[in-house]
Amino acid sequence: MKKKILEMKNIIKEFSGVKALDNLSLTVREGDILSLCGENGAGKSTLMKVLSGIYPCGTFTGEILFNGEKIKNNSIRDSENLGIAIIHQELNLIQELSIVENMFLGNFKSKYGLMSFNEMCKEAKKVLEKLNLYKDPNTKIKDLGIGEQQLVEIGKALLKNVKLLILDEPTAPLTDKEVTILFEILKDLRKNGVTCIYISHKLNEVMELSNQVAVIRDGKMIGTKDKDDLTKENIIKMMVGRELGSLFPYEPHEIGETILEVKNFNVYENFSSNKFRVKNANFDLRKGEILGIAGLIGAGRTELVSSIYGAYKGKCCGEIKYFGKNIEIKSTNEAVQLGIAMVPENRKKDGIVGLLSVRENMSLSNIKNYSLYNFFIKENKELSDIVKMTKNMKVKAPSLDIPISSLSGGNQQKVVIGKNLLIGPKVLILDEPTRGIDVGARYEIYKYIFQLVKSGISIIVISSELPEVLGLSDRVLVMHEGEIKGILDNKNLTQEKIMEIAIGRS
Repeated sequence: MKKKILEMKNIIKEFSGVKALDNLSLTVREGDILSLCGENGAGKSTLMKVLSGIYPCGTFTGEILFNGEKIKNNSIRDSENLGIAIIHQELNLIQELSIVENMFLGNFKSKYGLMSFNEMCKEAKKVLEKLNLYKDPNTKIKDLGIGEQQLVEIGKALLKNVKLLILDEPTAPLTDKEVTILFEILKDLRKNGVTCIYISHKLNEVMELSNQVAVIRDGKMIGTKDKDDLTKENIIKMMVGRELGSLFPYEPHEIGETILEVKNFNVYENFSSNKFRVKNANFDLRKGEILGIAGLIGAGRTELVSSIYGAYKGKCCGEIKYFGKNIEIKSTNEAVQLGIAMVPENRKKDGIVGLLSVRENMSLSNIKNYSLYNFFIKENKELSDIVKMTKNMKVKAPSLDIPISSLSGGNQQKVVIGKNLLIGPKVLILDEPTRGIDVGARYEIYKYIFQLVKSGISIIVISSELPEVLGLSDRVLVMHEGEIKGILDNKNLTQEKIMEIAIGRS
């Protein structure tokens, strides 16, 4: 029988009278990788913030035992001193500092009152080599890829002699190759006695990596089971409280005439007018159609759609016809006025204003329609539309007036989609629309996508997940190294066929 390294008993955490955690208990065995699953807003991140001291003792009720002893963490430093480290979905690194400076931040080594920089570099290098990251410790964080930055975060934890490592959606920004490397590292850490709590919406990862799976729903613990006793369908049912059936609730929809044509379109690096990001792109979009765009990271997918939308910073040229008329979109405002909306890939950077409320974020793209004489806001109309949209999108928020940053990632994404729908678009571009979103929320978004195309809206979906591309699209546009290599009808189309084109074999 494995020893219990962690016991969280009867944890209750409230926000403005709403229970985020409702008498929740969790047990983790030493040396296990336990995956913590649940819909967005279920309480996963809140529970881990309680454990790691971000929500200090006294702001919640219940007790926590670590290695059999009751603990009271009042800060992250307290939990780190015990050997508990958390790596958040949004990496907590200072871009202008070096690897070694980030790894020892707040814990610099000194001798005779002077910083022992060489000693820190040696220790950092040893840890980095364990993680197969062969970089000079003096390299600035901004010069690393996202996957490499993720490894630096893990390295920070290892330097603190971590016993329990918590990872919150660690693979969301990673390539498949980087995910494989991360998994090997986590398996090695487990062999060396490090216990992991792994939060993920990606059930393939959960099934590959875990020993145990715990599921939270609406702030309550639904159950903890050995991974071998579960299927993905079991986990989904525990998460959402019902069978989902097919994850892609396809609805027949009528596809009409061509409304958008892109011809001989070129996009250049924003720092070089000679280097192509997209070369000689030609495609069209029809009324009521879902056009999927697939390709490896760096293939030019985002650059293509963001330049059409007027959001790309670099030079672009070519011909765009919209309802038969030539157009040139120089800004996102012009795109919105034409009825073209876009949900960006990077929600935190480009999709929300974290300090503003849910209500304010939802109305941002449509503020002109709510203004009276460009001075007063028609608050009743604004509120009516936002209440209706949040209900349609099933946004979970205790109030529309709380900062959007206090919502879960999935609920933030629903707000971003909703605010773009409020402009009444004819064309909706969705760039990685379900990244970091749980299966229940995905299902609701997919249902809404099919409702939108039934109403005549045309949709472009960019996704790195091929099952999503195949589950949604009428046609699939495949890119390789900045060029469109194929536009395929989604009839008996396979992931293998798309991948062959995406890597340049076909």
